[in-house]
Amino acid sequence: MTELDERSWAEALDMYARRYTIAKVTRREHEDWAFDVHTLMRGDAPDARGWRVIDPLVDEFERLDDPYYPFIDLPTDVEKVELLRSRVEEIPRTSAKRLLVALSTTWLSVAKTEDFEERRAGLEAAADIVLSRFPEGSHFHANTGRRSADMDFYEHISGCNTISAHLWDLGLFLVSDSEVGMVWSFHAW
Repeated sequence: MTELDERSWAEALDMYARRYTIAKVTRREHEDWAFDVHTLMRGDAPDARGWRVIDPLVDEFERLDDPYYPFIDLPTDVEKVELLRSRVEEIPRTSAKRLLVALSTTWLSVAKTEDFEERRAGLEAAADIVLSRFPEGSHFHANTGRRSADMDFYEHISGCNTISAHLWDLGLFLVSDSEVGMVWSFHAW
């Protein structure tokens, strides 16, 4: 596997450059990681290490009035943190890898991606790089429903608990002792 550094991180995030996806990492400032998600949701949040961020909404008009767009119910207090937690479920690292790959596909669906088998090895290698920033003992939380931990994300993903203004968003929070990341993809029908 390629070693994690600024360059390999930037190259790994390329898998999200063709989608409406936000991918970024911030420092842990709170004992409860969910409070740090608020920082991630802000459009101008820099990466904790100064590395590449994917955010297609930078300089878009939606952010003029709302720097957190497209996210809603920002986890700024205990009640809203609990609301966020109710929308995500913890998943194992192996599932997180498959979800990171699925989030890069055109329709957020491996099953609908015609050239998936040709691209699979490269996408999985990129997902491994993203995951390598979050060492063993890290936690991963997906918004794909209460059976998220048992899902095969290479199969059809039939539901989500949205955290945005859009009707359909799928994402993953990545949590280590020192950093919190998010990879969140949207369908903006």
